[in-house]
Formats: sequence, structure tokens, C-alpha cells
Amino acid sequence: MSQHRPPSSPGDASPASAAAGAGTGAGRRLDRWRSAYAERTASMTASEIRALFAVANRPEVVSLAGGMPYLPALPLDAIAEISARLISQKGAVALQYGSGQGEEVLREQIVEVMRPQGIEAHPDDIVVTTGSQQALDLVSRIFLDPGDVVLAEAPSYVGALGVFRSYQAQVVHVPLDHDGLQPAALEEALVRLRAEGKRVKFLYTVPNHHNPAGVTLSLERRREVLAIARRHELLILEDDPYALLGFDGDPLPALRSMDPEHVVHLGSFSKTFAPGYRVGWAVAPHAVREKLVLASESAILCPTSFGQFAIAEYLSSYDWMGQVKVFRELYRERRDAMLDALATHLPRATWTHPVGGFYVWMTLPDGLDAKAMLPRAVTGRVAYVPGGAFYADGSGSRSVRLSYCFPPAERIREGVRRLAAVVQDELDVAETFGPVTPRAGRAGHDNPGPELA
Repeated sequence: MSQHRPPSSPGDASPASAAAGAGTGAGRRLDRWRSAYAERTASMTASEIRALFAVANRPEVVSLAGGMPYLPALPLDAIAEISARLISQKGAVALQYGSGQGEEVLREQIVEVMRPQGIEAHPDDIVVTTGSQQALDLVSRIFLDPGDVVLAEAPSYVGALGVFRSYQAQVVHVPLDHDGLQPAALEEALVRLRAEGKRVKFLYTVPNHHNPAGVTLSLERRREVLAIARRHELLILEDDPYALLGFDGDPLPALRSMDPEHVVHLGSFSKTFAPGYRVGWAVAPHAVREKLVLASESAILCPTSFGQFAIAEYLSSYDWMGQVKVFRELYRERRDAMLDALATHLPRATWTHPVGGFYVWMTLPDGLDAKAMLPRAVTGRVAYVPGGAFYADGSGSRSVRLSYCFPPAERIREGVRRLAAVVQDELDVAETFGPVTPRAGRAGHDNPGPELA
């Protein structure tokens, strides 16, 4: 006697039957759980350029793409001694679970690390996070509902755009120029969005040595932006990993130092020490801080204890500010090499002139598309990040982020020379066959990955 079996849905197919059913509706569905995913996963799309960067990492390619600090300049022998001493003397504590807010010994030292920016804080104001990237996620988690608006500079840090997108927020860009975010455009956007009934939750900004634009928000504009925040009761999320890496004098006062009640300040040891420890922090008003701690505990229980104790030991036993000065001079030399090479080889392009940090933002001549040009650039043994990755609205087709932090000066000059040859070839093609029409961009498709962010 035969038994009746109800017909299976495409999602019920086994991997073997799916392979066997190639050409059928069931066989074409490679992910059996596709219909079960949360809506927010729709934006988690693989980058179209990641495969190119697998090639770009080959030694024959000069990569002007990666935002990686130059770790060979660190005192690696001293760090090894610190790690060995930490394990032998405090291993039972350093390798154990820790506080959800972060170890007090490190929070006390973070207070001192922020003092050159004018921030007066108490250790209880600080939440230690798994890099400042987790701090971005935690702030978004406690503030953003689907459909809420985040204001962000145009262009903006790609890692932040990915976080806001994952919480189904709408990013509205505010233009910047050589002096940073434009306050008049910020106020105009706020008034317009609220007139449309939109809920604007916060402004996201990288005020110092901007990633990717390389510009710094002027002191006058800092005051104007904060005045706008007070008028409109707007929270500011200040992402500030590069503040101590300026090339000309002391850092400007942090937004947090000028208005603690309207600013959540994010910091990180990834750029001034080492990203492998994955230690950052947030400084927030009391009520916000409490929610950040609860959100962090629900996500990871506690940040890395070993990383915190290791950094605390480094800060207390080594001339860490002297090491920051070593980084400053190294990056200044490389910045100069890039600007000189651009002036020599790419006179038809325009670019920013950073006074610190890692990046130059370049605009290609009319008729070129940075993303379309990238495969030919990699073939020409040079790599960069196309500007579209740094916009939520598909803009930036003529823009390029160039990083000078990792390659030595002579490699930077050679990389720019190779890039100039690719640009000239593209211009020749455009003059013969007409300019490239940029494809409409979609947020998230150009996310280049952590090693390039």
C-alpha cells in the first residue's frame, strides 16, 4: 500500500536533491533558509570588488587601498615582553571573563589618552568595546528603529554605513568640503527632514583626518555644528580614531569636550597602537552609557580581558605618546610622497590635502568611473578603493580613496605613477569612444571588507 506524501516546498529540498534538480525552481535555490532570514539581511550583500582585492594583495601590486596602520614601526620586542609578563604574573585574571563595561584600570588610562583633546571624563563614563566598530553597532542598536534617519557626511566611513544599513536606517548625506562638514547644509537637512515627518536620530561625523576624505572639521565649524545640535536637540556620534595622528601641532578640541550632553564620543587603539587587540571605547552621557553596557553584555558578555590588560600595561610601562609621534612622522613622510606624486603624475585630477590620518580623497577627470576602472588598475598592478563605497546613495563614481599609511614612500610614488598610466589610458578610450556612463550604485555592494575599511 503506497503512502501519500505531501509535496515538498523548495526550501525542503536536501542539498543532494537541490544539486540533482538543477534547472528546476528548487535546484536554483542554493540557500534553503533564504525565506527564513530577517528582513535586515537583505542589505548583507557580498562586495563586487572583494575578489579583485584578493589579487590586489599580491606583492607585485602596489596597494593604495588598505587602511592598515604600519605595525612594523611598533616596539614589537617590548610588546612581546609585556604579553609574557602579563601571562606569567596576571594570567589567571587577564584570561578570565571581565566586566561588561570594561576593566577599570584601562578606563582610567583612557581618561588620560583623551585629555589632549580637551575631554574631561570620569572612568565611569567610559564603556570599553571590541574596537570602535562595536561601539558604532551598540549606539545604533539602542537608538535606531527601521526607517529612522541618520545624518552622515558625504562621503562617510564605509564601516559605519554598513552598521546603519543593518539596522534598516536611512542615511541622508550632508556635504563636506576642505573645512569638513558644512553646518548650513546640516541645518537645512534637519529642517527639511523633520518637515517631512522623518525621525532624525543622530548625526554621524568623523571630525579629525576624515576617513575617507582626509579633511578636518575646523574649530569654527565645530562650534556651529554644536549650536545646531543644541537648537534641534540632535545627538552627535563623534567617531574619532585619528585625532592624535595630526601632523601639525596639537589636536583640535573634541566635540565631546565642547558639549558633553549632546555628544557620544568613540575612540580606538587600532590606529595609535594595534588593531589586533580589538579595543575601543565610547564616552556617553550617563543614561546612554547604561544602555550601552546592557547592549554590550547581551552581545558579547564582556570585551577582551587580555587585550585590555595588555594595552593598560603598554600605556603604563612604555612611552606610548612617543610611539604616536613616531607614527606621525612616518605617516607625514608618506603623505608628502603621495601629494608630490599626484602633483607630478595626475595634474588633471583634484585631491584633498590631509593634515593627519591615513587618506587622500581624489576626484578623477570628467568621463571616468572609478569602479569601472578598478579591474584595469589591478591589471596595471595598482589598487585603490572606489569612492562609491563611501556613499549610501550611489554617489561618488568619480571619486577614489588613496591610502598612504602602509606602503613605504618609494612604493607610494610608484603606485601613483602606475595609477596615472591607467587614468591616461582611460582618458584616451573616453576621448575615442565617449565617456563611461556610471552604473547606478546600490549601498552595500561596494563594501570592501575590514582590511580596507
